[in-house]
Amino acid sequence: MILEALGSAVLGLVLAWAAAYRLSHRLPARPLVLCTGIAGALFGDFVTHTALGPGTAWLSLLGAAIISAASLSLLLRPAGRLRRSATA
Repeated sequence: MILEALGSAVLGLVLAWAAAYRLSHRLPARPLVLCTGIAGALFGDFVTHTALGPGTAWLSLLGAAIISAASLSLLLRPAGRLRRSATA
């Protein structure tokens, strides 16, 4: 269980670092992105492990990756300027 949590935290850190590297212009400060990735992965591992039970380490890591990516996607800002319509 400890190794599974450590693995999911490392997975979240790697995903967050990759997102911060590739999308740095669309994300907030790097420490926030890294912490969000790790927290999302740990939460995803917890939820998946609770739902499926012990003995499903690979599926728990997959759940950690999915929840971490979803939480990182919530930090994205629009790429360009926001356009306002003429009627607004």
